[in-house]
Amino acid sequence: MFDHLLTFLNEGLLNFSAWQIALTTLILVQITIASVTIYLHRHQAHRGLDLHPVVSHFFRFWLWMTTGMVTKEWVAVHRKHHAKCETEEDPHSPVVHGINKLLLDGVSLYQVEASTAQTLQRYGHGTPDDWMERHVYSSTKYSGVALLLVLNVSLFGVLGLVVWAVQMAWIPFWAAGVINGLAHWWGYRNYETPDAATNLWPIAFWIGGEELHNNHHAFPSSAKFSSKWWEFDIGWMYIRTLALLGLARVKKVAPSPRIEPNKHRIDLDTLRAVVSARLHVTATYARQVIRPVLKEALAKAGGSHGLPFRKAKSLLIRDQSLMDDSARVALEKVLSEDHKLETVYKFRLQLQEVWGRAASSHESLVHALKDWCAEAEASGIRALQEFARSLHGFSLKSA
Repeated sequence: MFDHLLTFLNEGLLNFSAWQIALTTLILVQITIASVTIYLHRHQAHRGLDLHPVVSHFFRFWLWMTTGMVTKEWVAVHRKHHAKCETEEDPHSPVVHGINKLLLDGVSLYQVEASTAQTLQRYGHGTPDDWMERHVYSSTKYSGVALLLVLNVSLFGVLGLVVWAVQMAWIPFWAAGVINGLAHWWGYRNYETPDAATNLWPIAFWIGGEELHNNHHAFPSSAKFSSKWWEFDIGWMYIRTLALLGLARVKKVAPSPRIEPNKHRIDLDTLRAVVSARLHVTATYARQVIRPVLKEALAKAGGSHGLPFRKAKSLLIRDQSLMDDSARVALEKVLSEDHKLETVYKFRLQLQEVWGRAASSHESLVHALKDWCAEAEASGIRALQEFARSLHGFSLKSA
């Protein structure tokens, strides 16, 4: 009998090899990641989709077992992150707390904010408040991870301890560390959002699509994180699969600008279309106006004289709130050395001011957009002129 017990402890009920256990562990943690990105993030925090009650409850149960996280706490902390991004009130910004703190101890920042009653009250609205949530998931949140430990050891034997440890570390490292940390520190940006969010990698599958973090901050309520044709969001693939099975309904995706080639008059429809697509507009301005003019400036400067222009490439499209004093000095120096580059940069700021006048009437905003386009077309800078003409075709009206 002792031998049977020893065998059970070593091999577990499944008697898997080490490689089989490793593969199973990878599948299990990916289910956890899917639960976070689909249920907690896109469904609960941002309401980008609806989930069938069976699917929704499966995710709640799975997260109770594999993370011990409470829906209301996670949602509240995340919503506050968006509301206070990169400020002293941001629960987990590497800009504020430093990248090392986020990577090595990001989970403690989450825990502190999740235990703050004011945060839960203000940002945790609309989350589950049924009997299971009150009496099981919230009140016994560590019972789930204890149950998981027992299950892992029973199924995999002593290696179940390793499986459990990996599951416990997976979300704290990849979500609290990498996404909350690196995705506000390093990577590429499709959109110049007023925060430091970046896309870590265009093929987003390892962390459920959360790698496309800049896209998400640009359009928080979108259920789809990929934006460019060459980006892949595995979370969106899961959602589309659930939708095809009747288990999910997509409510919101990022808006795409509509361009009417025969529309030449700037009116209220034009204004609303430009404002709603403002992040697309600024990204297009960077690509179609700033880059060609910068390329001309580089060619004109030549050799080592072009180095300051190359270094200022990212500063020309960066939100001013994200610049420190040294960045502002470097940008001002470059702009003072090339009049055309200075002109297109100023036009970029002026265009942003148009949709920044929240208190202005629609009529005054339409006039402001008309004036901007007229001045841009009179600038004599070809790239700027063509861009201004393209704004005329923006429309929200259906074809």
